[in-house]
Amino acid sequence: MIKQRKIELLAPAKNLECGIEAINHGADAVYIGAPKFGARVAAVNSLEDIESLVRYAHLYNVRIYVTVNTILKEEELQETEEMIHALYRIGVDALIVQDMGITKLNLPPIPLHASTQMDNRTPEKVKFLWETGFRQVVLARELSLREIKKIHDTCPNVPLEVFVHGALCVSYSGQCYVSQACFGRSANRGECAQFCRLPFSLVDSDGKVIVKDKHLLSLKDMNQSDELE
Repeated sequence: MIKQRKIELLAPAKNLECGIEAINHGADAVYIGAPKFGARVAAVNSLEDIESLVRYAHLYNVRIYVTVNTILKEEELQETEEMIHALYRIGVDALIVQDMGITKLNLPPIPLHASTQMDNRTPEKVKFLWETGFRQVVLARELSLREIKKIHDTCPNVPLEVFVHGALCVSYSGQCYVSQACFGRSANRGECAQFCRLPFSLVDSDGKVIVKDKHLLSLKDMNQSDELE
């Protein structure tokens, strides 16, 4: 039996092949998109592929989390419930969810993790989610170490997940509506148009162009690989 690390290294996988390679390179857990209702609408995976990944992962004591982290419509709830039961039957270790409505479904005994899309950035929010039944809370990507420590000190029993690599949103996670407003594509439905990564010009009140065609809203991607210790 491989001994579980005190800190879990969790890697994203857009598909079965990426998930297997993450396991081969030392990940303690992998998260992957469900067949539907994940926050990356272009990164969906069949139940068959997820089952293959679960089977491979469990050989090495690696856990598989599946994202069902969009806001759901009323008419989608029954399909979501059926999909969650199917994921439970194939041995998925936890679901990462955004919509609190999922907690009202007839769920199997599968752990729920609170997605960063829920905008988890205060001790009060984390405490509420834990008391509601979530077993792990994914914090907003924009928090500082000091803010993360405050949440942990206030909620010491709650497993916290934090990002150490990847894209950052210009707004707090789950709180950006500009894609929906400008393009009719909701980030909370997995269709973010990444409006903040487009070039903009800055114009003053007199119409004078201060900055022309620069990426004024786009944050640098985060890479904390040198700071993990």
